[in-house]
Amino acid sequence: MEKWHLMATVVLIGLTVRWTVSLNSYSGAGKPPMFGDYEAQRHWQEITFNLPVEQWYFNSSDNNLQYWGLDYPPLTAYHSLLCAYVAKFINPDWIALHSSRGYESQAHKLFMRTTVLIADLLIYIPAVVLYCCCLKEISTKKKIANALCILLYPGLILIDYGHFQYNSVSLGFALWGVLGVSCDWDLLGSLAFCLAINYKQMELYHSLPFFCFLLGKCFKKGLKGKGFVLLIKLACTVVASFILCWLPFFTEREQLLQVLRRLFPVDRGLFEDKVANIWCSFSIFLKIKDILPRHIQIIISFCFTFLSLLPACIKLTLQPSPKGFRFTLVSCALSFFLFSFQVHEKSILLVSLPVCLVLSEIPFMSTWFLLVSTFSMLPLLLKDELLMPSVVTTVAFFIACAVSFSIFEKTSEEELQLKSFSISVRKYLPCFTFLPRIIQYLFLISVISMVLLTLITVTLEPPQKLPDLFSVLVCFVSCLNFLFFLVYFNIIIMWDSKNGRNQKKIN
Repeated sequence: MEKWHLMATVVLIGLTVRWTVSLNSYSGAGKPPMFGDYEAQRHWQEITFNLPVEQWYFNSSDNNLQYWGLDYPPLTAYHSLLCAYVAKFINPDWIALHSSRGYESQAHKLFMRTTVLIADLLIYIPAVVLYCCCLKEISTKKKIANALCILLYPGLILIDYGHFQYNSVSLGFALWGVLGVSCDWDLLGSLAFCLAINYKQMELYHSLPFFCFLLGKCFKKGLKGKGFVLLIKLACTVVASFILCWLPFFTEREQLLQVLRRLFPVDRGLFEDKVANIWCSFSIFLKIKDILPRHIQIIISFCFTFLSLLPACIKLTLQPSPKGFRFTLVSCALSFFLFSFQVHEKSILLVSLPVCLVLSEIPFMSTWFLLVSTFSMLPLLLKDELLMPSVVTTVAFFIACAVSFSIFEKTSEEELQLKSFSISVRKYLPCFTFLPRIIQYLFLISVISMVLLTLITVTLEPPQKLPDLFSVLVCFVSCLNFLFFLVYFNIIIMWDSKNGRNQKKIN
């Protein structure tokens, strides 16, 4: 009973932090004509409520797609419609067609913030609590500490409650999916993940690990027996869930194609704004977007993405395990973020979720990654006037992780899960005993560079000839960190021969 009282306290702390951040500014506040993501979410409520389904994704006099046109899958549209019905009941002016454009008021801000909090309470937070309660081989105290640290992760809080989005919905569905397939509730897990993809198409970052893990389970059961039956059941579950979500858009072929064009807008280019991936960082030296034709950019990004995630996916298919699944989720999502086409800075949250899931297994490296992921969004957070919430939530998260997991004491080869790799290297280099020390130094350099760049960005004006200098430096430094983490997580995956023996598991 005491365990649940403590867990309720942790949830209350998480909710308090979220609501406190929500009292600050939001994306595009008072900045016509486009405003920001806050207005985008409000506008989708206006469109879905006032227009028939077949017009939601089409350009028209009532639905100018250049003004925050709907570009997420149907489940997002249905969620917007649900919120719109509540908004209509409270104040019809909030979603009035045309006249509500750019609507801003304290009452409306309260309503919009509340919708995010309710979505969090219904989907994401219960999944986090249940995941932490199901962790094996750690004490109740550590389970509660794990939940606290995940709920205090600043990146998600700042984007959903500061900038303003509903990332916790898709990430929550994805986490329910992880729970399902890890506990052998494969059909329920598949259904939950299909809901995640149908809410935000970026959840495709996690799709290959789900596919490989479930396929590996089918192979393990035998494709001539139970494995084949499971494969058919999984296929039927996926097809049925997609048909139900997309049913209103199957009326005409052009309707379906238009939705797909809106979900995958290749015309927007290789990357948008300042994002901490390879292509944006490499453009400092070579303007790939200007030199290569778009179809060549797509081919190159596909090849890099596919090749970087292939080893981990093959390993997971051949040796499926909950631990391997979690680490492959990290590796694949990071590969997509670093190398794929049309990446946004907020997409790093798709990598951060699976990193949160391995927080209790590698607390030092997970904490480090989650700090870098928040830092990588600094230009966006400063644009939204979220400096103070960013600093406070980041420091609070770091202290929570440091105290809960004693992270600076968890830097041995074994606790970094690099022992197998180090033993392999020592067969050829007997003196290779300094890897933990190198990682500690890299952590120190990383933290110092993040602090200095934050101070420089906040206090100094960039040169007139290089107005984006500081933003580019933030992205470049973050990208270097992410490349290091990609190598690190792949080493853990490839050198974990027993795939989870004597490790913490999901029961």
